[in-house]
Amino acid sequence: MTKAIRFHQTGGPEVLKWEDVEVGEPGPGQIRIRHTAIGLNYLDTYHRSGVYPLPLPSGVGSEGAGVVTAVGKGVKEFKKGDRVAYASPPVGSYAEERLMPADRVVKIPAGISDRTAAAMMLKGMTARYLIKQTYPAKKGKTVLVHAAAGGVGLILCQWLKALGVKTIGTVGTKEKAALAKKHGCTWPVVYTEEDFLEAVKKITKGKGVPAVYDGVGKAVFMKSLDCLSPRGVMATFGNASGVVDPVPVGILAAKGSLYLTRPTLFTHVATRKDLLATANDLFKVVKSGKVKIRIDQEYALKDAARAHADLESRKTTGSTILIP
Repeated sequence: MTKAIRFHQTGGPEVLKWEDVEVGEPGPGQIRIRHTAIGLNYLDTYHRSGVYPLPLPSGVGSEGAGVVTAVGKGVKEFKKGDRVAYASPPVGSYAEERLMPADRVVKIPAGISDRTAAAMMLKGMTARYLIKQTYPAKKGKTVLVHAAAGGVGLILCQWLKALGVKTIGTVGTKEKAALAKKHGCTWPVVYTEEDFLEAVKKITKGKGVPAVYDGVGKAVFMKSLDCLSPRGVMATFGNASGVVDPVPVGILAAKGSLYLTRPTLFTHVATRKDLLATANDLFKVVKSGKVKIRIDQEYALKDAARAHADLESRKTTGSTILIP
């Protein structure tokens, strides 16, 4: 038997339970992984709370890193002892050991630790598709990044800076503003002290930005549309403040022929080819030193409920990992 975090009903962090589970041997196309580190993401809270419903009872977590302990029939790419990481369904990464489809897992290259891999796979690959596919950021442009001191935000700001793109980044405190600036944010804006729309208009001399990368959701959505220049792109990829209310499509025309998209990582890495290309891009930029992965919090896996509470109360910065 091994230990895992599971929940039998949706709700707050208190529904997460530390339980015995049976892992078993890998079937065809599967590998068994002993986790050395597990990534904490806002996505996990959506599953736990029921925003994104799962069949119950359920495990939780979509990101982890560790060592292959067994290989199922037909798996050629991996062998026992390989260091691997993933950020993909099926959920259940909050576990000491688990089974995973081999085609959803990648090898961790030399020079990147298990902890770093667990902290960056989901956030880093999210940042990659946002700036390479959703709105391909170009040198000389200025964009708006919400939650610039968060896990995705810090990666976005660094990667955008490496591409020659300037960022206006919203944060909740002066301490978070300093952290964002240290990681490449050109103009941190403390939204509790300054209206971010007014800041955007001032910085861009009234022109607005061509893109908003938003992982916050409901609290900033409508005002973010007003930050966009004509034909700008609103990429809302997360719901940290709540799910965005339904939007009349005509409002996009009225505000300047805007583009609105709700992308997810999993459709961008649905094929093995796309997963490898995305992961390799991330590994390359991290190994280059242009993007540094900041792990600001570590919790024991059994304390996942406390980690969720801290994440949702915005006590965390950068990335957070759980240690089995």
